[in-house]
Formats: sequence, C-alpha cells, structure tokens
Amino acid sequence: MKYDHIFDELDIVTDPFALCELRGASDLGLGRDASATLHYILSGEGEISLRGRAPIKVSRGMLVFIPALQSHALHSFGGNNHPIPECKPAALKLASLMAGSEHVESGQLTALCAHVTVGLRGIRDIIDVIREPMIEDVSSPSHMRPALQALLTEVSNPSLGSRAMIRALLMQCVIEMLRKRLSGEGGAMRWMAALADPSIWNALKVMLDEPGDPHTVESLARNVSMSRAAFAKRFADAYGSGPMELLRDLRMRRAGDLLGMTDLPIKRVADLVGFASRSAFTRAFEAKTGQSPSDFRASRHVR
Repeated sequence: MKYDHIFDELDIVTDPFALCELRGASDLGLGRDASATLHYILSGEGEISLRGRAPIKVSRGMLVFIPALQSHALHSFGGNNHPIPECKPAALKLASLMAGSEHVESGQLTALCAHVTVGLRGIRDIIDVIREPMIEDVSSPSHMRPALQALLTEVSNPSLGSRAMIRALLMQCVIEMLRKRLSGEGGAMRWMAALADPSIWNALKVMLDEPGDPHTVESLARNVSMSRAAFAKRFADAYGSGPMELLRDLRMRRAGDLLGMTDLPIKRVADLVGFASRSAFTRAFEAKTGQSPSDFRASRHVR
C-alpha cells in the first residue's frame, strides 16, 4: 500500500519541554500527558516504566514515543556511561527535571523530552490513534543518526534559532519513525490503512471532528452509505478494532485536553466528550489514565 499522499498532508508539531537528568540509580515520574511524548536518550542506561506494560529498556541513542495519556516514569540504572557535552536547558527555555543526588558519581541518564502532535487534512492529533509505544535505536548508523547528532549539538551549544532547529530535527525523527513502520511488516501502524479507504476515512474524520457527538456504529455506517455489518467489518479490517473502541480513546484524549487547558467544570467536560453523567465519565477516565479527572487536572496545573 502506498502512503505518499498521507505524508504529503501530515502536519507534525514537536514542542521540546524538558531536559530530564537522573543521577545515579533513581526514578522520575512524568505522569500522563494529554499529548504524546517523545524521549531522546542522550546518555546513560535505564528503562521507561508504563502503567500496565512491561518496562522499555533504554540507553544512549534511543528514541521512545509514548502515546497520549499513558502514565510513565524514567528510571536510571546509575551505571557508568560515556559522558556528553554539558547541556543548557535554561538557554533553550526547557524545564530542568532532576532526580537523584548531586553527590552521586556514577552514571547519569539524560533525556530530551518533547510533546508531539500530528495533524492530517486539517485534523489535529491523528497521531493519537497510535496506541503502542514506538521505539527506535539510533546508536548505530541509521537515517536518523545525523539529525540526532545535530540535535545534541544544539542542546549543548544553544544559539540563535536553536529551539526552532530542535523542533525541526525532532519532527524529522518522527517522520522517519512513521515511515519505517509503514514500510515494514506487522500491524504496528495498521490504522493507517483506514486512511486509504475513503469510506473508513470519512467515518474516522467524523469521529475526529466531533468525538463528543452521540455516534453509534449505525450512525457512522449511514454517514458513509454502508450497512452496519459491512461498515463494522471494513472498519475492523482497516483499523484493527471496532469504531466504538477508537471513539472511546478519542473522547479520553479530548477530555485530557479540556482538563489540562481549560477551567471548565468536570461535568461540562463530560458533556462535551459525550457522557451523560459526571460519574460515568469519571469511571471511564480513571480506567484509561489511572487518575480521576480532578487529579489529572491538578497534575497538569502543577507542571
């Protein structure tokens, strides 16, 4: 299947927000972001732990993409590692997130962290239909290695335009990660098949545009002039699961945005994402994120 037309219409935004430094054996929790998060490991060895998943081993030269609303934490093993040039997060207007002891002489895990949003055909955050973490090891020669070497130079020697350059380099890496998975075998990017099917794309666009509307399998099928059974089968074949499962994910993603970016009452947030009651919304949100809406909002405002 050809995906060139999809990449032509992608609008990728990367927003570097922090440099994380873990000295010695230590942990740094990163909570649940309403946007996807990209980590580039600059130095050290450790792992990224995710709620309900096996930890991801990380080391210098690895890129790890964490989908939206997935709670995760960085853990440093504290072993010896190759030093890197001194990074200057303040000069790049990046938060400096630190864990461990200033007096620990063993290895340090350092990661550049960025929020990622990807739009398609005018629709924001199509990337959120990626449910699994994406992992890329670029410690050995690869298409991404020159970009990441340039990124390290910008982080350690910031100058005019460095933050914009870092965004551009990270965007290049995200495109390469997507391109590699689309051209490979397996179902890691199976959802992209939906974008090549006009009927499924039109139904997906309806859900992306208005996730809070009272969609059903029947209403979505009518929207694309298909029978319920034919639509459900074609959607599952293209996307890998039913439309209602995707709709739940999109609603939680929209709720995360509203909780983090507005002061709307939680009952109003529940209404906007398609829930008849605050209690039903709270149960669904907790099941997805492990936090109540109130706790999630408080954690966004603290950062």
